[in-house]
Amino acid sequence: MAQKFISCISLLVTDYDAAIQFYTQCLGFNLIEDTMLSADKRWVKVVPPGAQTAILLAKASNAQQLALVGCQTADRVGLFLQTDNFWQDYEKMCQQGVVFLEAPREETYATVVVFQDLYGNKWDLLQPKQPA
Repeated sequence: MAQKFISCISLLVTDYDAAIQFYTQCLGFNLIEDTMLSADKRWVKVVPPGAQTAILLAKASNAQQLALVGCQTADRVGLFLQTDNFWQDYEKMCQQGVVFLEAPREETYATVVVFQDLYGNKWDLLQPKQPA
């Protein structure tokens, strides 16, 4: 059987360079591709270090898409950034000005906190608990 995986997901943004800056500087992602497709369209992919799935930063190009920037998941947490060092990453993100919507908390499944990206999309930063 052929191997399958999700190579990237699309996330609407209003500005490529601002989005690249946020994801690389504030969240520590790697910019893996930035290809000019036309005068106003680029193919921009960022990925957390060690991850297989990238985020395609897609610039909104019409009023309908602009209306969805920051709310693609209907104001729910829709993106999950897993770490193996929660407190280190949390502190770095705080220093970079990332907006957290709550205090970190201990759940049965993980240490977790909700933050928002540059556009208001809600994310979980989480470190799963080790199975018993």
